[in-house]
Amino acid sequence: MSNLRRRLMAEAAGTAWVVFIGCGSMVLSANFCAQGLGLLGVSLAFGLSFTTMAYAIWPVSGAHMNPAVTVGFAVAQRFSIRELVPYLAAQIVGATFGAWLLAYIAGGRPGFELAAAEFGANGYGDHSPFDYRLHAAAALEFAMSFALVMVNLLVSGRRVSRVIGPPTIGTCIALIYMVSLPVTNGAANPARSTGPALLVGGWALDQLWLFWAAPMAAAILAGLLFPLVQRRPRTAGR
Repeated sequence: MSNLRRRLMAEAAGTAWVVFIGCGSMVLSANFCAQGLGLLGVSLAFGLSFTTMAYAIWPVSGAHMNPAVTVGFAVAQRFSIRELVPYLAAQIVGATFGAWLLAYIAGGRPGFELAAAEFGANGYGDHSPFDYRLHAAAALEFAMSFALVMVNLLVSGRRVSRVIGPPTIGTCIALIYMVSLPVTNGAANPARSTGPALLVGGWALDQLWLFWAAPMAAAILAGLLFPLVQRRPRTAGR
């Protein structure tokens, strides 16, 4: 098996795991003990799902599991432009599979309706958990994505990145979700947004543009600014 194929499979599997566990904590536990997992539980589910998988695939693919992170690395010249599209495709395929598996399992409960449950899909306005408008959702997605990409870039430049990287980035993701869940259902990851949106359809697809545009703009800015804040130059890659 070629090295690139192994890396793409790792990215797809990792992204599928993050979507399945993270969105699963929202969908499958929604009525558990009357309260579900709550804000803290869902945030930890997303953060820990990344952390566990990152330890497994960091040496293989760099554990991006997020198109914004991959774009940020490419802009910062720490990732090959030739592999950008394959990485993004693998992440989207993985996220879609994770969402499909979750929908299949959730459909085993009588009365479950995919569209009615909103399935962890990201949204703004009437589809924001607390009715946050477009400008608020856009500002939050941009800020949180910028922070996440910059943390990835800064952590990956350290010699012990394989040790400190997964928990550091996983904690960052958990904190991001604590803030963003009430606003957009938590995103800062275009692949995580795409998987559920493809299954929910309708409004989720109509609003998906924001959850690509804001993170990608933030990733480009983070990649451009990274050389100004890094301590020492590094070659491309983690």
